[in-house]
Amino acid sequence: MRVETDSNVNHSNLEVEPTQTLEDGAIKHVPVKKKPSCCTGLKVFLFALSFSYLCKTLSGTVMKSSITQIERRFDIPSSVAGLIDGSFEMGNLLVIAFVSYFGAKFHRPKIIALGCCIMSAGSILTAMPHFFMGYYKYETASHAVLSVNSTSSLSPCSVDQNVTGVSETLSEQSDSDCVKAAASYMWIYVLLGNLLRGVGESPITPLGISYLDDFAKEEDAPFYIACLHTVAMIGPIIGYLLGSLGASLYVDIGFVDLGSITITPKDSRWVGAWWLGFIVSGIINLIAAIPFCFLPKSLKKQEEEDDDNISSDLSKIKGDQSRHHESENHQPVKWSVISKGKCFFIALKRVFSNRIYVTFLCCSLLQFSSFIGFLTYKPKYMEQQYGQSASKSNFVTGELTGLPAVSIGIFLGGLIMKKYKMGMIGATKFGFGMSLMAFLISLSYFFVGCENHVVAGLTVSYDGKPVARHETSLFSVCNSDCKCAMNQWDPVCGDNGLTYISACLAGCKASTGHGKNKVYHNCTCMEITDSQSGNASVVLGQCPKSDDCSRKFIYYTVLQVIIRLGIMETYYCDLHLSIFRCVHPELKSLAVGLFTLIMRALAGIPAPIYFGALIDRTCLKWGSRSCGRRGACRIYDSDAYRYTYLSLVTGFRLPSYFFAFLFYTMVKKQYQAKDPKSTENGGQESVPMNKEANSKSNEYLSSSSDAERESRI
Repeated sequence: MRVETDSNVNHSNLEVEPTQTLEDGAIKHVPVKKKPSCCTGLKVFLFALSFSYLCKTLSGTVMKSSITQIERRFDIPSSVAGLIDGSFEMGNLLVIAFVSYFGAKFHRPKIIALGCCIMSAGSILTAMPHFFMGYYKYETASHAVLSVNSTSSLSPCSVDQNVTGVSETLSEQSDSDCVKAAASYMWIYVLLGNLLRGVGESPITPLGISYLDDFAKEEDAPFYIACLHTVAMIGPIIGYLLGSLGASLYVDIGFVDLGSITITPKDSRWVGAWWLGFIVSGIINLIAAIPFCFLPKSLKKQEEEDDDNISSDLSKIKGDQSRHHESENHQPVKWSVISKGKCFFIALKRVFSNRIYVTFLCCSLLQFSSFIGFLTYKPKYMEQQYGQSASKSNFVTGELTGLPAVSIGIFLGGLIMKKYKMGMIGATKFGFGMSLMAFLISLSYFFVGCENHVVAGLTVSYDGKPVARHETSLFSVCNSDCKCAMNQWDPVCGDNGLTYISACLAGCKASTGHGKNKVYHNCTCMEITDSQSGNASVVLGQCPKSDDCSRKFIYYTVLQVIIRLGIMETYYCDLHLSIFRCVHPELKSLAVGLFTLIMRALAGIPAPIYFGALIDRTCLKWGSRSCGRRGACRIYDSDAYRYTYLSLVTGFRLPSYFFAFLFYTMVKKQYQAKDPKSTENGGQESVPMNKEANSKSNEYLSSSSDAERESRI
């Protein structure tokens, strides 16, 4: 075959038209395309999808970091806050099956754009109650005093004073608050907004991954999916930073005089600007929808573009095939054919008849339930156990024990697997071994906790001696003459290191200063423990925890980093290999869908609720709101909180290793039967993984990673 170069150059769309002599002597011009642009439609889609991944992980992290603030702002218990957190999974489950199946029949980029818009609307709806509820009013005795006489300061302990005016005023305020009691149910809009965000998130992963898989080269698809997850990891960084920033700002910043605020970010009544992160995430989710609106329904397969450079005849054939494929896609959807599900139940039975799959499913369900509950209330645990502010707790969760540990864990996991060329058995052994080691290290959490806050009348008596919980009493001889409210929480710290529930219960007779600088004097209850005579005084706020507690917080943080390394290596090395080498290739998509469905329905939704309900049982002092109803918890029994919270986490993880051992035994037996030499080289199995299984593995990586990250970061 002889090739001659023609001098004709078409500057419109071709660089050179070489001539090719065919067998019959005819001369054929073979078009040579220009180099592909660096900004092809597929790369634009990859960029847009990566940004949408970042947005959805950011939105989920903002919710996780705002749980404590929402609980205080709406005066709800932790169980209701857990219900709000789990509403995202509810919304996702409502439409995920419909979107995954029918969405591929339509314009996938535009459906993803619609999903981003719905996520934006959900985030904005979540923040809306802040703008309709009025200013935040926390519990304090100062409001009542100032409402009676703003020019004089009444004694906290109303001895020999006419408190009738105060009582009447408080009664009038209580009646006024009861009229506005409907505002206390505004948390329902937060729940609906989070549910709506779950609905909007549902098409991003299944339709986005399928679009990439359809129009990308087979060897490029894993790289593109890795890019998605890499960019998605940036979302939690920004989300926790937003949560930390919002928690450090007062909820009504810009609308109230901050000089009149008497509480600090470490106070259990403090509510930060929780709404700020939702406004930001709503805006960027709306921006993420824009590029998808301009992308086509289908692209040309990358292999077809490469083949065009070899032969125009082959290009023409492939073009005809592509047009035929597009014409099939544009045919009306036959809903009667789609709705036929007779074979579905047969496939479902085959999946659940697979003992290896079911065993792995049980193990993962226990592990995920533990992980979800732990991560949801982790910032709150640091606040109550170590006396940290919500802002610092969010920062530590996201920036210190979050991304750095995750990144290093993924890198080390992949490096070890590559170096030792681990197959199914080796990866399973390594993954569960790392998880077991992380679990054993996590047991040390029980020993790095802090003691209870020393609160007179709650955890100790007024002379500073520890007493049983059922033997405590808010009143003592030192404050028996004071007219104090029992349901009020306005703590003060004495020079003796004791925290008193209020200045009134401390028996204080006078006060000086204003705002956060107010100091109460002549406190009779301090004389019980104070050997020195003189003017015993207290300041606003709880007494800080000891230096020993600060050191334990450092130990806790270091342990968190080490444990996250092990957990993330387990996830990377084991999770994406386990299902796809034990399920028949035709059933892999169904196995993935069932796995995601069960994880969301049985772990993502209920775990935050029952974790929160059991945490509520450790509350020592509940706040009060209008009409005398119970508000959010102000202080917990630190020991009971620690043992309840960590025992739940341990109780789920411990039996999961029984299923993990069964899983490893069954996998090893199966692969030894296929290849007896598979265990002679450290688990380097020679059983190949077919192309379909490989592509489905990529699909699962996106699905399960998204399910875990959205519900648990």
